[in-house]
Amino acid sequence: MARSNSETLEMINKPARRALADSALALVAAVAAIAMFLPPMVNDTTGSVPRMVALGLVIAVAIPLHWVLLGIGVRRMRRSAIAPVAAAVLLFPIGGAAALILLLWLLHEEPQALSAASR
Repeated sequence: MARSNSETLEMINKPARRALADSALALVAAVAAIAMFLPPMVNDTTGSVPRMVALGLVIAVAIPLHWVLLGIGVRRMRRSAIAPVAAAVLLFPIGGAAALILLLWLLHEEPQALSAASR
């Protein structure tokens, strides 16, 4: 049974979608750990050394992981990773979220545009 163009494109884009989803999870983990150091929670966070160390490790791992996974997702889309990763680094965390939203939108729209063009 032959597959349609949209099914083929979905199979190709699945690894990119997975990398972008993992990048989003890393961004959420980093932002949640950073939020623990903001005024409503800062007294509880700084009162416990193990909590500060754990949150620092989460931040130290999650932020670079977000950038790496974002770059991997963009490369799997067969696009240049320079602009999205630069936006994510320079405008953290808003730039990373904006890059993820734009790239996921492109992943969703691209197969529809290509299948419409092939008709």
